[in-house]
Amino acid sequence: MNIALVKLSSIGDVVHALPVAAALQASLPQARLIWVVERREAAVLHGNAALSEIVPVDTRGWRRSRGPLAIAETTGALVALGRHLRAARFDVAIDLQGLVKSGVITAATRAPLRIGFAAAHCRERLNTLFTNRRVTPPAAARHIVDQYLSLMEPLGVRARTVEFPLPTDGAAEARVDVFLTGAGFEPRDRLVVLNPGAGRPDKRWPIPNFRRLARRLVEETGAAVVVIWGPNELGDARSIVEPGPAGRAALAPPTNLDELLAMLRRASVVVAGDTGPLHLAAALGTRCVGLFGPTSAARTGPYGPDHRALESPDGAMASLDVDPVFRAVVETLAADEASPSVTRSGVVR
Repeated sequence: MNIALVKLSSIGDVVHALPVAAALQASLPQARLIWVVERREAAVLHGNAALSEIVPVDTRGWRRSRGPLAIAETTGALVALGRHLRAARFDVAIDLQGLVKSGVITAATRAPLRIGFAAAHCRERLNTLFTNRRVTPPAAARHIVDQYLSLMEPLGVRARTVEFPLPTDGAAEARVDVFLTGAGFEPRDRLVVLNPGAGRPDKRWPIPNFRRLARRLVEETGAAVVVIWGPNELGDARSIVEPGPAGRAALAPPTNLDELLAMLRRASVVVAGDTGPLHLAAALGTRCVGLFGPTSAARTGPYGPDHRALESPDGAMASLDVDPVFRAVVETLAADEASPSVTRSGVVR
């Protein structure tokens, strides 16, 4: 059986879909699994033993195509993608995205069985035009991870465990260790990683709040703090640690995905909004404190029992005070000391 998994983006969403591939491989070991994913998010899937092939696409670039040359290149890429998908002779395609663009790719597989969500659970209802088996997740499947897993039911597959396999790179691990040592941190330190960024402005907790949280963690708990950052976030990240308590709060260097994963593995607690690093940390088994405003913690909070999720009372991130976040981090640090996580590569639940 050849099965296409269509989950294009974003990083957090791709992480949430990882258990689908793991469960399919466990239940259908002879199946050939091929994942279609955006080029930027493909790194999350590298080395995934469940996958026979990763097919990267660039729908972001295609949408930006302007001018005859760019349009011609995009057209050529689309033709090549269609040819590649047809050659794979898919039996099943599972659309985990629920968008029109993912539906078009799902239809392009020409799989006889094309599984997707029922219209009420699609982000774009027109997605249902491209599937022929539409699943309504059970009421108990509140989290998006469990909703994704429900898409396997037409194949008679249920996950016995929930696995999040993520790549590990020894050189990246060593670089992060060098950074932490150079910053004056020791292996016994309780390390709190703060991630102030998010893909949407309304998901971002105010930078002054992160600054106050970092100072309180250092001064009141003795924790070590590292602030990680992504594209266009350096200034905000730097303002959280400068000026700060010398030697106990540090700005992370630029990180690729492997280095980011290495940093998250070393954390005792990760504090972040509803964004990729939060979901990567939870998938690794690192304890998290998630900060939520416009999105639902029940649906997209850090997955698993060892995490905390705090929701704004009115949906605005600025309404989430520092005090409850500080208390949640302190309590999570205490839980980590009492029962430290032992899995730091892709937790199995």
